[in-house]
Amino acid sequence: MERTELNRQMAQLLFPHITKTPADYEVIYPPRNLPQGAKVTRIAPSPTGFMHFGNLYGALIDERLAHQSGGVFYLRIENTDAKREVEGAVDVILTSLNAFGLKFDEGATAGEDKGNYGPYRQRDRAEIYQTIAKDLVERGLAYPCFCTEEDLQQLHDRQEAEGANFGYYGKWAVHREITPDEAKALMDEGKPYVVRFRSPGVDGNRIKYKDLAKGEIEMPENCNDIVLLKSDGIPTYHFAHVVDDHFMRTTHVVRGEEWLSTFPYHLQMFDVIGWEKPAYVHTAHMLKFDEGSKRKLSKRKDPEARLTYYLQQGYPADCVIEYLMTVLNSNFEEWRRKNPEADLNEFPFKAEKMGIAGAVFDIDKLNDISKNLICKMSGEEVYEATAKWAKEYNPEFYALLTRDEAYSKAILSIGRGGKKPRKDFTVWSDVPDYMAFFFDETFTTDYPFPENMPKEDILRVLKEYPAQYYDANDDQQTWFEKVKKLTEAMGYAVDMKAYKADPTAFPGSVADISAVLRVAVTGRTASPDTFAVMSILGKETVLDRLEKAANAL
Repeated sequence: MERTELNRQMAQLLFPHITKTPADYEVIYPPRNLPQGAKVTRIAPSPTGFMHFGNLYGALIDERLAHQSGGVFYLRIENTDAKREVEGAVDVILTSLNAFGLKFDEGATAGEDKGNYGPYRQRDRAEIYQTIAKDLVERGLAYPCFCTEEDLQQLHDRQEAEGANFGYYGKWAVHREITPDEAKALMDEGKPYVVRFRSPGVDGNRIKYKDLAKGEIEMPENCNDIVLLKSDGIPTYHFAHVVDDHFMRTTHVVRGEEWLSTFPYHLQMFDVIGWEKPAYVHTAHMLKFDEGSKRKLSKRKDPEARLTYYLQQGYPADCVIEYLMTVLNSNFEEWRRKNPEADLNEFPFKAEKMGIAGAVFDIDKLNDISKNLICKMSGEEVYEATAKWAKEYNPEFYALLTRDEAYSKAILSIGRGGKKPRKDFTVWSDVPDYMAFFFDETFTTDYPFPENMPKEDILRVLKEYPAQYYDANDDQQTWFEKVKKLTEAMGYAVDMKAYKADPTAFPGSVADISAVLRVAVTGRTASPDTFAVMSILGKETVLDRLEKAANAL
């Protein structure tokens, strides 16, 4: 019997339920009607309920490539491994990426899928994979393999004993020439099987590919007859992603460099099936310094590896994206210096400008970016962002913050505006401590008064200031003039130059008198401007705190 007929019989034996052909799916999923040069990208996570910082790193590249070209950015869920799937994981993916401003044009959603190229969950696409697998069997490019785990282990042991390369290929591919009759006999016995790809690769051959991030890379050609469909009819990642990226008309695949070792599988399948390959962008790992050496950012060891870490800490989404752009494109920081007020979306992102080596995660740089971004916000913007964060992650503080909106906004407006705005916060989770002394419920009374001042002098300030000098209606200049009058009355130096020239001539300076007032009303040695604090706290609270501080001595 001719090989062509045997292949046809094998295909029908394995897939009697499949009636469509690849041509049918070419019609169902036609080339997208997009502008010339538009890119179609995707993020395709497994639904494990965990979003790594690297997911955002890759998703940002996908989103920029698609949207800056007038293309499509979609979400595909790679759930071929049912054991790893976590309920609600799609919600986690959508919520996490949406929090950082990355929105999908189509794909999986918390409800029904959105778009014309679905289903967007791989387990729902089983018929598509099986249709392509059937076609490959019929073309003599795939076959059933009935090897058990024990069989494969024995094969591995023999290869090791002979010093051969490990894998299922050539003479080691024991079912490569199986006939339809032999396959049917094994199937009738209830033997499970997988469907393998018949690799045309030659041992020792090398192939080249121009990666958009890494440039030209050279790799050994694939010789292994890799598994296409597992025994449950669900595809492996290698097969599924090739089929999906073709029929979803993906033009650019962004993924981590850990996939480079199996990249020859994918290139070979595209070539053998006869489909156009997408462009690939293999990204370097995000690294971290640990005890003097670099290692991959680890979800087990590093809290910052979790995307939820940035949400819980309260990093503004724009600051995280801004930081990632400094990592992703070598020319971003120069562009930002020339365009300090420009929208981030105006930056012309290019995959070719990505670094080849792994970038070291720099929390200090991220924090600097965050401080600089927050300090430019208005008090109202800070209030709104903090309230949104606190409602989710600190409900007790949320109740205090929102109890009197005008009061909280006044606090958060201190020192904002002007050429040198205050940089009090790195993240929204810094705000509760910053604002703590403004609320009686969280005000602490440790009173770290200046150690160089005698107790009786501190007590004099606390008694005389409210009795003789304090007036809640004073403006800032008048307020400070009165502080200086008290300073002079106590024999302390009003002129700081004179004090610095001869400190021994005075018991202290106006800075010490101001410090006593600051500590009494805030409980801290460092705080925003004392006059501004007093103005917001109001007369009743200021007088009460000065009295309590005096009584505590």
